Amino acid sequence: MRRTALAIGLAALLVPLPAAAHFQELIPSADIVSEQGDRGVRLDITFTHPMERGPVMTMAPPVRFGVLADGKVKDLTSALKPRTVAGKAAFEAAYTVAAPGDYVFFLEPAPYWEPAEGKWITHFTKVVVDFGSGSGWDKLVGLPVEIEPLVRPYGLWTGNSFRGIVRKSGKPAPFATIEVEWRNDGSITPPADPFVTQVIKADSTGQFAYSMPRAGWWGFAALVEGDKPVKGPDGKPAKTELGGLIWVRAVDMK
Repeated sequence: MRRTALAIGLAALLVPLPAAAHFQELIPSADIVSEQGDRGVRLDITFTHPMERGPVMTMAPPVRFGVLADGKVKDLTSALKPRTVAGKAAFEAAYTVAAPGDYVFFLEPAPYWEPAEGKWITHFTKVVVDFGSGSGWDKLVGLPVEIEPLVRPYGLWTGNSFRGIVRKSGKPAPFATIEVEWRNDGSITPPADPFVTQVIKADSTGQFAYSMPRAGWWGFAALVEGDKPVKGPDGKPAKTELGGLIWVRAVDMK
């Protein structure tokens, strides 16, 4: 019996485990700012696995952080402040909206080395915050990989569909893979691994759609391979994964 149990245990160690999906979080304290309330927006910036609520991965200082509003890009890198989440380095920032408009916050994190997959990961991430406008939400930042929303990415009810176009270097990326995860608040335990990360593919024009079945924040990560290998920690050429990620919030109809 002991030998059998040991054999089973060793066999389990040899079975390749599915790689958990990495998601760069860029979560605002509100996606719709009230004209009568506080105009300050706090942004939590963490690199983690949202559906599984961890583990959190250490972030190096981001390469770029900014906001696109009224057709102009403002660099906010100096507004980043380090913080610790689950013992790992993360960041936060605060911003006060002034004029009415849609504010597209975006982040370029430093590349992250994932030893389990032997590649560098960079997820260019954005989220839209509205302040009494309703226009400007579909403007592109010009990130290397970016999701162009075809549905206004705020003011969405639970069950609404989110649609977008995956763009690489500004052009549609046919048949790109999009990973989708819900930012788990602890109320759901996925019954099996395939429920953790939903996987869809764009069509020949780079378009995709997904209906959000639960209230909360949903991350859509369009993944493409980088054009050139980059040296890994061992000095050998390694693959690169580029992600275009957007966060969208669904709200229950009450």
